[in-house]
Amino acid sequence: MSATTSPADSSTATGGPTTTTTPTISTSTAAATVTNAIVKTVEAIISSTAPAASQSASPSPSGFSTPTQSPTSSSTPTTTASMGGPEEKLSVQDLSQTLQHFGVVDYLVFIAMLAVCAVIGVYFGFIEKKQKAKKKGQLAGKDGAGAAGVEERRGSEALDYLVGGRQMKVFPVALSLVASFVSGISLLGTSTEIYVYGTQYAFILVTLAISGAISWYIFLPVFCNLQLTSTYEYFQLRYGAGIRNLGAVLFIVDTTIWLPLCMYIPAITYSQVTGTGIYVITPIVCIICTFYTCVGGLKAVIWSDVIQSFVMFGSILVVCIKGTYDVGGLAVVLQRNEESGRLNAPEWTWDPTVRLSMLSVIVGGTLHKIQSSDVNQISIQRFLSLPSYEHAKRCMQVFTLLLIFLLSCCCYMGLVSYAVYHECDPISTKLAKASDQLPSLLMMRTLGSMPGLPGLFVAGVFSAALSSLSTGLNSLACVLTQDIVQPLLKKPLTERQTAFWLRGIVVGFGFSCIGMVKIVEKLGNVVPLATTVGAVSMGPLLGIYGMGVGLPWVKGKSVMVGSLVSFLVLAWICINAQLGQMNGEIRYPKMPVSVEGCDYTFDNATVFQAIYEYSPSDRNLYHLSFFWYTAFGGVICTVFSLLASLFFGWEDLSQMDPALITTCMRRFLPNKNYQAVKMQDLFKRKECHAETEINS
Repeated sequence: MSATTSPADSSTATGGPTTTTTPTISTSTAAATVTNAIVKTVEAIISSTAPAASQSASPSPSGFSTPTQSPTSSSTPTTTASMGGPEEKLSVQDLSQTLQHFGVVDYLVFIAMLAVCAVIGVYFGFIEKKQKAKKKGQLAGKDGAGAAGVEERRGSEALDYLVGGRQMKVFPVALSLVASFVSGISLLGTSTEIYVYGTQYAFILVTLAISGAISWYIFLPVFCNLQLTSTYEYFQLRYGAGIRNLGAVLFIVDTTIWLPLCMYIPAITYSQVTGTGIYVITPIVCIICTFYTCVGGLKAVIWSDVIQSFVMFGSILVVCIKGTYDVGGLAVVLQRNEESGRLNAPEWTWDPTVRLSMLSVIVGGTLHKIQSSDVNQISIQRFLSLPSYEHAKRCMQVFTLLLIFLLSCCCYMGLVSYAVYHECDPISTKLAKASDQLPSLLMMRTLGSMPGLPGLFVAGVFSAALSSLSTGLNSLACVLTQDIVQPLLKKPLTERQTAFWLRGIVVGFGFSCIGMVKIVEKLGNVVPLATTVGAVSMGPLLGIYGMGVGLPWVKGKSVMVGSLVSFLVLAWICINAQLGQMNGEIRYPKMPVSVEGCDYTFDNATVFQAIYEYSPSDRNLYHLSFFWYTAFGGVICTVFSLLASLFFGWEDLSQMDPALITTCMRRFLPNKNYQAVKMQDLFKRKECHAETEINS
């Protein structure tokens, strides 16, 4: 937006007194004037045609331009209405309200997305289940218990609910993985990160390819050949029950904190464009998501993710394309960002306290992505829903490519945001009440005049949240049931008991997210927050996974020591770092912004403090780059585990099952007769064995 600030704003910003004289006009003229002002402002926001008014600028000590005007102009309004009367500028609050024009078509688009998800849950929870029961009865009637028994084992409650009977397809699972890990945090937080700090964060795209290749070669062969429902069952096979319990608890804590973070971002987006409070929409969305996850299981989650993925891709692409067109094309977007210094690369330095260095992004980012997106319960559970390792490899490739493309669009949306708001920063003026509301503000500016498109964008953001929430709930149900509840029971759970526990856990954690959103609201910028909170558990887990498949000499007792040390050290650093950011004690260098072109009034004291009085803080241990947290935790876990091995001793490799070790490390084990068997081949052998028994 290109216009001038009011005289009242200028005098406040420069420290002078503020005096404004209101002209005396008739009631009808005043009403027409205000109406005309609102109409002209909204048109300016939507069409980007508001003319820039002339103003002079004096340099500030911080290097930005501070708008100033003649002292004599402070007693009269700066804009003249077309009807001949003087016209006052809108305030931030009034302008924010004019942007809240979510129409009927937008609501219908948003409701349709929620309704489709609910219908998918109903289908897989009730209709498909009846069809399977009918098919099972037909098999039993034809050949007795033989083939029906095999079908029942393949379609048991836990297997069907948690891994889709291991019969899912590659492309839907890849889309589900994208939807699960590109949450509202990524959709909105990534573009805000680019707007505030520049393109340093975009180099994370390189790490996606590296981490995908490492996971494809090192970790996937182990988990896919074992065909376990919970990845923490692997911990018990490799280390013992103690590490399994520790890993399950770390995952539960991490996911419990992560889920409300995923819901908070779309809630503030919805609030931005509709004016509805976040505590109104959050319960509605959580209940719908909990419903289809509860009744439909992993199949409902994956196929809902497929629909939500298309909505996400479509909404982001529409905003990027229309925003680029409005500012004058790709060249203008790149030029404005280059002039502001936003087309920047991470610093080449060994200093780990630099917010984003090339080393922290490439090395730290790769290790973080391995644990967060490729090797954890949520992703492995998806890969295990596929029939074989070959399917899992193809799924990893498709998932990596789609993830790179979508995050590239999110990064570009940050560049478009600055190109649009290069003369009037909405974060400093508080037009965007939270920094993560910037993308939704951009959306209303570029798409607000087109019925249905704002609804599509909000539906896309909520799609990301719904997919992350449903995935997390399903995985929590898996871990709690398989790793916590069942080991405590003397007898295995029956099918009815399993169904009760799985759905009860989903409902319990689904409703807990509603209350935890209030806590998340107080915790600051969500991209580093999500990375910081998750790193407390992901660091130790990365070390456990890495040593499990790559260091067969390390015992479970040694790993327990290393994991606890890693958890405590990371918790201390992360908690103090987050508290420092919340209290303003940790401040990183930001890219320059301007408010010279704002055509609405705002609190000058707040803007002056946000732009001209802001300065980075002195760096210390708690300034450690958030990309180093997971890597740092994994290194600490590994180092202290190896040191503990000097006391507890080393693992007897002659007793080690080669299936638990990655392929490239099996040469260090004593030679054994070992052969990987595909799950579909195993099923065929069981079916042939069942038919042989029936015939005999």
